[in-house]
Amino acid sequence: MKFLPLLWTLALLVSCETISPPASMTPLEIKTLQTRSFENDYNVTFRSTLSVFQDLGYTIKSADIDTGFIQADGISNSDEALKFLIGATQTTQTKVTGFVEQIGNQTQVRLNFVHSIETSTAYGASDRQDTPILDANIYQNAFEKIESAIFLREASE
Repeated sequence: MKFLPLLWTLALLVSCETISPPASMTPLEIKTLQTRSFENDYNVTFRSTLSVFQDLGYTIKSADIDTGFIQADGISNSDEALKFLIGATQTTQTKVTGFVEQIGNQTQVRLNFVHSIETSTAYGASDRQDTPILDANIYQNAFEKIESAIFLREASE
């Protein structure tokens, strides 16, 4: 019984998914990666962003058109082997937030994708680690889909 905490720690370390930290980016570089401006109506851009999150498989947790803030969770995955072996759980999930705002005659969208790992033990202890996702391809893909959604939404009006 004395070795159970040690066993749990060892199993957790072995099973943890690691994400290498991104190369050192300045806050301005991160903002540039995460932000796009569209020459479209605010309401259309907000609704298109919301729709794209759903198309990408995210569940909308909250969306407020007045503030422009959208929060969504991706599908979570739990480590069944860890749960079976030592009664601990480890769940990974991607989360995303979006902020849409009108700036002059443009609507700006800023996205933030985060990889989240939550762990808990059979004894009730829990922990969470969030890591920003700074892969340019992920943001580029999302912005292209938002642009397409805007085009389709405006074409149908």
